[in-house]
Amino acid sequence: MSHDPSNPATHGPQAAPRAQPTHGHRPGASQQTPATLVPETGWHFLHLFYRIDRERLHRLDAERREAGRRDLLAALAARAPGSIEQLQCFAVPGHKADFGVVLAGPDLKAVHGVQMAIQASALGPAIVPAYSFYSLTEVSEYVPDAEEYGRILRERENVDPESPTYKAKVAAYSERLGPMNRQRLTPDFPDWPCLCFYPMSKMRSGDQNWYLLPFEERSELMAQHGRSGMKFAGKVSQVITASTGLDDWEWGVTLWGRNPLYLKDIVYTMRFDESSAKYALFGDFYFGYLLPPEELLETIRL
Repeated sequence: MSHDPSNPATHGPQAAPRAQPTHGHRPGASQQTPATLVPETGWHFLHLFYRIDRERLHRLDAERREAGRRDLLAALAARAPGSIEQLQCFAVPGHKADFGVVLAGPDLKAVHGVQMAIQASALGPAIVPAYSFYSLTEVSEYVPDAEEYGRILRERENVDPESPTYKAKVAAYSERLGPMNRQRLTPDFPDWPCLCFYPMSKMRSGDQNWYLLPFEERSELMAQHGRSGMKFAGKVSQVITASTGLDDWEWGVTLWGRNPLYLKDIVYTMRFDESSAKYALFGDFYFGYLLPPEELLETIRL
């Protein structure tokens, strides 16, 4: 599976290039750009994974363990409109981690504050960071606007621009585009039983250099990839976040599933797309099942 700008649960057709963005442009000296940690669009995204050091945990007395539980419950319940908009916690089977947290919001200090609250809790000495990933939500450059979608219909699907079918499809896409992009930038986390997360980048090696392909070719490959994902509408929901220059990988992929089987199936299916099979690099995969904070602490024996 590769970087897919469409959410297979909700998103419409992909493809088609818009005007290729100018890369490397720096604002002129006279341009007044606000200095702020708040993204111009979208949210900060943070994935946190932890292991429990059982030996250190057993050294803590009952009073400190109970205080630590209260600290953790308060940290995992953090939700504040305008700062922390979304937060979920989950148990992680296997030895990569014991539990994880994914959270998002416009206030970086508040998002980071959850991490600090977990690690500074009375149980902090027994909670060992296993992995983390920081990124930002975005609308991919490969998402066509309504005009570009119309061109796709005309040039790739040979739909007559004067036909009722063409006009109905463009109108329907225009109506969906706003909500789709809002979900990309300010996503609602689905209340589904499980999720997986993995980081990924695009290849830059020899004839497998994604960034030397023409924009139109990259756009078409991503359109094919998006169509594969849409087969899982209603079974899998997806958020792609951007991390180029912010973390070791270029994107983070978070998938929520109505069943673990669907997560396996979508990743396997989409790996056959050329954008993945030829141009994608993947990091470690982390799977977890969602739990309310109190049940999570019981499950991981805290």
